[in-house]
Amino acid sequence: MISKEMEQLLNEQLNKEFYSAYLYLSMVAYFEDKNLKGFANYFKVQVQEERDHAMMFFRYISHVQGEIKLQQIDQPNLVFNSPLDVFKEAYKHELFVTKSIYSIVDLSLDERDHKTNAFLQWFVSEQAEEESNMDDNIKKLQLIGDDVRGLLLLDSELLTRTYTPAANPAMPAE
Repeated sequence: MISKEMEQLLNEQLNKEFYSAYLYLSMVAYFEDKNLKGFANYFKVQVQEERDHAMMFFRYISHVQGEIKLQQIDQPNLVFNSPLDVFKEAYKHELFVTKSIYSIVDLSLDERDHKTNAFLQWFVSEQAEEESNMDDNIKKLQLIGDDVRGLLLLDSELLTRTYTPAANPAMPAE
């Protein structure tokens, strides 16, 4: 069993992960409209990863006899000014998600909820990777500036990204 406060925070995180998928889907739409298929592919992979993360929280809440409480998913931003703007928005969102995960980790430590803490450690590492990846692409786009050739080269690079299903070792088998 988990505390009611922990259950609430885990359910809120479940919603944030689904929102993340929805946000990244709006970014896919932006890039598809611009015919930047590599950039669209990058965020399609993000959508799949965020859905995986949401389902990990879903399964975990159920595994610890918590009550799953699905909430409304807010509409994401649909207007972006440039590829750089998109990545800056994604980076800002990943920082928000990291802060949210850290608050749940803090509660797990306060409550001495070692099972939930073990589950969350995978997400702590994952968030470090997510932030780094977004930052790397921001730096590349800043170097490219207005060079269309550089943008198309990065688009080709991002087209090679593939989806690998997430696996949290602290997650019970399905």
